[in-house]
Amino acid sequence: MTTAVIIPCRYASTRFAGKPLTLFEGRPIIAHVCQRVARAKGVDLVAVATDDHRIAEAVEAFGGRVIMTDAACRSGTDRVAEAADLLDLQGRDIVVNVQGDQPAVAPESIAAVIEPLATDPAVEMTTLAFPIVDPAEIFHPKDVKVVFDRRGDAIYFSRAPIPFTRDGTWGFEPAEGGFRLQFTGGDAGFSAFKHLGVYAFRKSFLDIYRRLPPGRLEEVEKLEQLRVLEHGHRIRVVVTDHDSPEIDCPEDLERLQRHRSKES
Repeated sequence: MTTAVIIPCRYASTRFAGKPLTLFEGRPIIAHVCQRVARAKGVDLVAVATDDHRIAEAVEAFGGRVIMTDAACRSGTDRVAEAADLLDLQGRDIVVNVQGDQPAVAPESIAAVIEPLATDPAVEMTTLAFPIVDPAEIFHPKDVKVVFDRRGDAIYFSRAPIPFTRDGTWGFEPAEGGFRLQFTGGDAGFSAFKHLGVYAFRKSFLDIYRRLPPGRLEEVEKLEQLRVLEHGHRIRVVVTDHDSPEIDCPEDLERLQRHRSKES
């Protein structure tokens, strides 16, 4: 069984064109992503999937592996699926999709998202969640929230605050690794989790996923992972202790710098 990390990466972006090649601490953002995931336990190969020769040249310059994919790919997952085919990965192999705008992704998180697939044949797809430590992220639509059942399978992903208390107002009580939502008028509480855009699939399920038609909830929330839930499949959520801020706009570089300061 092979475990491959494939990083879909495109140059065009309405909010931050060329961000994979933006320098951070003297290296392109995509270099940080590649080098961090390559340190993860259990990873056999790392490749960048792109349709842009500027990105391909930059990746090759720091010794990375590039898979050229079709410019018509409708999503990052489609690009990952095409790259997995070109790498001749087979049904039982594990494919990890790490976005090219996550230069702070932790090697430990990659190992953690792989583990359920390596140990439980019933798991087809996994993703990461992080306990929210900044209450502002609960309300910001840029930060996707996730709730999951007792087994750890996702119930829903949303840009809105979930769960939301029907009665009273929200309160926050510091808890280990994050904040706990305290509902007014009772002792019940609920930890809030932010979804991190890292996914792992069995290659056999990735082939199923790429053929699923888009879902209505997916179109409303603009969240691709909701397609899986809408079609009756499960996503195992793995809680990690490591945040992974995404770079969506130039201002996020300051957020990344603050995060790296905390790491050190």
